[in-house]
Amino acid sequence: PVSICPVQENALQRVLQLPVVSSTCETLQRKYSSTKESHPLMASVCEVYERGVQGAGALAMWGMEPVVRRLEPQCESTCRGDAVAVANDLACRGLDHLEEKIPALQYPVDK
Repeated sequence: PVSICPVQENALQRVLQLPVVSSTCETLQRKYSSTKESHPLMASVCEVYERGVQGAGALAMWGMEPVVRRLEPQCESTCRGDAVAVANDLACRGLDHLEEKIPALQYPVDK
């Protein structure tokens, strides 16, 4: 189905752009890749877990839809009928609140 809600913000992109999150992700990615390269057995185990996480993510999305539908009335009227837009709208509101209350989110981990 085509979205009728013009999503102006993407909550996930906003979270990933926070300095504290982006610097943490970069550090974890470097460590994870280094470990996989250094230990072939660990690489095999990691690949199995990666596939499991992908499946769990798909299942979580399917399982969250009823919750999002229930929260839908809290979304602006233009988002009605679009579960992704509803979830995004609610997440953006929560992120606005967190950014206001926790200024440290605007700094990299090493600061």
